[in-house]
Amino acid sequence: MDSAKAVRHLKKVDPDLAKVIRRIGPYELVPSKNRTIYATLVRSIAYQQLTGKVAAIIFDRFLDLFLGRKFPEPERVLRKPFEQLRGVGLSNQKARYIQNIAQAAKDGIVPDSRQANLMSDDELVDRLTSIKGVGRWTVEMLLIFRLGRPDVLPGTDYGIQKGFALAKGLAELPKPKELLAAGECWAPYRTVAAWYLWRTADTATP
Repeated sequence: MDSAKAVRHLKKVDPDLAKVIRRIGPYELVPSKNRTIYATLVRSIAYQQLTGKVAAIIFDRFLDLFLGRKFPEPERVLRKPFEQLRGVGLSNQKARYIQNIAQAAKDGIVPDSRQANLMSDDELVDRLTSIKGVGRWTVEMLLIFRLGRPDVLPGTDYGIQKGFALAKGLAELPKPKELLAAGECWAPYRTVAAWYLWRTADTATP
């Protein structure tokens, strides 16, 4: 993706976002390509609804259950007793979801990186949300931060909703449908707009 071209487009179609871009500065999101799709999904489940620090501790304990430097293969996760997964601090629900992802990876539902790169955003959303515990938001994070897809706007994300309200001077957060409708003009660079809205929320004074 040509980030300079994306930024020019966003400035042109949205004066409010243009102000945000001038304040925040250059677009700096770099996708992390070092994890498999399977490992990225497992990590996302572990991190959901927790602060980064707490989630990192739990995720490290999960990895410590498996000897070796590589991320544990699906078969190894499925062989691990459920109570041991729970013992690292995962909730019952998260432990079940991680097992579900491991089974889906073993069954070929979770694509490898090469397959994922050949699939459209919608195809990946449809395929991966068929796994119980993997929601649309989780797949959207995968599309943005792992696969580097340029045109993803997670309408249910609180940070993006907050950034949009701040950028637009709104008293209330937008509904997901309102946010998605307003963001249509940002296509085909909605990921870039999302990043600037996250940064707006992160840098806002309390």
